[in-house]
Amino acid sequence: MISNSFWPATDHCARRLEQGRGVLVPAKDDRALAAGVHALLSDCVLRAELAAAARRFAADNYSLQVMARRHEELYRELLKEKGFKPGSHSHSAAKIKVAIVAPSLRYVGGQSVQAELLLHNWKDDADVEASILAVDPELPTALAWLEKVPVLRTIVREPLYLYSLYSRLAEVDVAHIFSASYWSFRLAPLPARFIASLRGKLALINYHSGEARDHLQRFPEAVAVLKKADKVVVPSPFLQNVFQEFGIKADVVANISDLSQFKFRLRQPLGAKLVCTRGFHRYYAIDVVVRAFAEIRQQIPDAMLTLVGKGPTEQQIRELARTLGAQGVTFAGVAARDIIGEYYDRADVFINASVLDNMPVSIIEAFASGTPVVSTCPEGLQYLVEHERTGLLSAPGDVHALAQNVMRLIREPDLAERLAHNAYEECRNYTWEAVREKWLQVYRQLMVGQA
Repeated sequence: MISNSFWPATDHCARRLEQGRGVLVPAKDDRALAAGVHALLSDCVLRAELAAAARRFAADNYSLQVMARRHEELYRELLKEKGFKPGSHSHSAAKIKVAIVAPSLRYVGGQSVQAELLLHNWKDDADVEASILAVDPELPTALAWLEKVPVLRTIVREPLYLYSLYSRLAEVDVAHIFSASYWSFRLAPLPARFIASLRGKLALINYHSGEARDHLQRFPEAVAVLKKADKVVVPSPFLQNVFQEFGIKADVVANISDLSQFKFRLRQPLGAKLVCTRGFHRYYAIDVVVRAFAEIRQQIPDAMLTLVGKGPTEQQIRELARTLGAQGVTFAGVAARDIIGEYYDRADVFINASVLDNMPVSIIEAFASGTPVVSTCPEGLQYLVEHERTGLLSAPGDVHALAQNVMRLIREPDLAERLAHNAYEECRNYTWEAVREKWLQVYRQLMVGQA
């Protein structure tokens, strides 16, 4: 945007065009106006930066969700002035009490991060009172040594979890149960669903695993449990479609991304610093990432790759990097939520090679950081990344195609810039402002159904 200063909007306009959101020129100064237009037409980087800042400002201040919240605050103030007391006229004004049954942040993972974000954002909310009920409660001090013994710690922890479910669910209206697949489903969501029913509470199963189709085919009791849940919610249309194959109705509420942790910037010029923030698990195919990087490094000797995460295949990946002679690979380990944004900010390209996926928050984080995304396209990911609009996609397992897409971004900076802008706009769909009303609607539908 370019505008002149005019009365009485001069101060108003100046405030909105400050901080790089547009160009403001003196009133009735044709030359200054022409110079401003010329500056924008001749500098594509400046145009892109101003446009991105303006979009962020509009989304942060004038989106439907923001304006709805402001009107709600205004109405509350007016009602307060009139002596209206919340809850005095309608039973529905009472807060909905929700227990978020999910893994704790002691083991950083997608579900634990999403649960923590829900808990954080519901804090002091006018409509919902949320608490966390960990599926992995801390062991007593005398048994703390069991944390290092995988199977045994689960056997000992399960009775503690069941006791916590029985005692805590008595205090809430809704059990919001996070769910993965296979044996994890049997150990956590299944007993939570049963005890919620025993306690006469509403059970919402929030299913996150990209392995849903295989899980439901191999574990028919999971289909029965999901069908009997009061509501099933999934984070993507991909999982919604999978569930339909088994006759399970599911609503879609997207994952949340805390954009305040990430700083959007354009890479000018785009370098060859790559980052992957996926765990070392077979379905994330970190070996394909390393092989693609080795190919890239043959063309760009100073290319670098940072792998952020841990998992069971880490040692194999380290050995593969040594075997390929892939210099420039850094194993950064698990990054805490408050510093993960630094890894995206230092990188030029986000690279992902998963063979099975659903709605990875890591890609949304890359969107928010302006880090162009190069990824494989397992079935679930195509609902998040659109080829040549928000990222570049290739077939799972195709090392050469993955490497060539990275090289294409480096050779075509205009494409990288366009992808970064489009992706940033896409990540707005995953903010708390966009997601809150959907969760509130789900909870209210449950309460109305119970009534």
